[in-house]
Amino acid sequence: MPSLQNKERLFRKSVLFVALVNLCYFFVEFFVARNISSTALFADSIDFLEDTSVNMLIFLAVSWTYQNKARLAKCLAIFLLVPACAFLYTAWQKFYMPSVPDPSILSLTGFGALIINVSCTYILMQFRHHQGSLTRAAFLSARNDALANIAIVLTGLISFIWYSIWPDLIVGFFIMAINLDAAKEIWEASENQEKDATW
Repeated sequence: MPSLQNKERLFRKSVLFVALVNLCYFFVEFFVARNISSTALFADSIDFLEDTSVNMLIFLAVSWTYQNKARLAKCLAIFLLVPACAFLYTAWQKFYMPSVPDPSILSLTGFGALIINVSCTYILMQFRHHQGSLTRAAFLSARNDALANIAIVLTGLISFIWYSIWPDLIVGFFIMAINLDAAKEIWEASENQEKDATW
């Protein structure tokens, strides 16, 4: 069994690695989303940037008190709303300038994102009960992204048959919904952690 100090060190290395990987794929997905006019990919790319910020904040806050960690987790819960806002903006633009993203590029980019997020989820899974609501934020974020990426891959495949803006928009709404649900879970976990800290 690793000591608590070693586990802390491993945890910090893990969240830093996850942050850097997310930052790298943000640039990939953002560039592709802009080039093929995909609202789902754009929302997911902002999600990668948000994941980078979440994990970097967790990396910096490891040694904070439980109460301060709970407060930070509440900020992260609000931060999870950023991809939802980004999606609503791009969806609004899509209605005014409708364009169908290239199905093959959409699927391939979504599959690449899926590999990244499944790997990050696996890394963070071993720490999901460590550091309270903070790691719950990182784990839920990576898990939800993996679900969103599966939906993006399916959207690309569906677009081969149904050449319309709707599959891309529907998946964008799905990404928004799971981020809102994760924000709610993290907020509730942080409130529980704050109560435990005051006892």
